[in-house]
Amino acid sequence: MKETNILRLTLITLTKVGRYFRNHVGLIKAADGTVHKFGLTVGSSDIIGFTPITINGKRIAVFTAIEVKSATGKPSKEQDNFIKMVKDNGGIAGIVRSPEESLALIGEYLDKVHK
Repeated sequence: MKETNILRLTLITLTKVGRYFRNHVGLIKAADGTVHKFGLTVGSSDIIGFTPITINGKRIAVFTAIEVKSATGKPSKEQDNFIKMVKDNGGIAGIVRSPEESLALIGEYLDKVHK
């Protein structure tokens, strides 16, 4: 399956567990020659959002970053660095190759938090 199709299905699947957004990263050159950058930063994940959790009766939004790849796709160094940064700061992040893997990634985090 193409990465674009996996991404679309993953966004639909993730509506069950939180609020997530497609993060397009890149740049475009306008007709007047100016360059406009868009997206969070180079290497930021395809899907950005939050997973709500409850700790001591208080609802908290955990930053979530999901990089979608095809069966053979490989992350860039910048993508690996972004995922590491999110994880190192308490967020949920990883590379997935299917919608089911995205739910498993979030489920693993939730299991750790609720132990």
